[in-house]
Amino acid sequence: MKDIKPIFRNLEKMLRQSSWFDDGWEIYNRGVYMQLYKESWHNEAQGGIHFETYIEAPQLKQKEFPICMHAEEDCPSQSEFVRKFLELEGEKIKRWKGYQTIGSGYHICQRNLPLNFKNLEQKLYEEFNRLRQLEGGIEQTLSEL
Repeated sequence: MKDIKPIFRNLEKMLRQSSWFDDGWEIYNRGVYMQLYKESWHNEAQGGIHFETYIEAPQLKQKEFPICMHAEEDCPSQSEFVRKFLELEGEKIKRWKGYQTIGSGYHICQRNLPLNFKNLEQKLYEEFNRLRQLEGGIEQTLSEL
């Protein structure tokens, strides 16, 4: 089994060096699990709004892993946020290759990626950059609640 932690460390470094990162972005990285979020997204305890990926034992076994957006229990008016956010951004997400909108519980959208270690950091970086385009919709939805 390949050690995933260096991939996540390098991904964190790539994200932190991005030109957009200093604009209030935060990373929670616990080795094989990562969240990317803004300071204003109620995610101080990792239970708010965030983009997330992880590669743990089940994902290694299945040879695929998710990258997703969640609005968990610390998100104000969680179910209303999910509904309004998907009304605003759902069509955009559906146009992205491989993404599906979910809209139940805290799951907003997800894409499953094949676990191919070649260029994995770059692929994850590209996907977080794609999800980052939802920032405006998240901010707008939060302001309307």
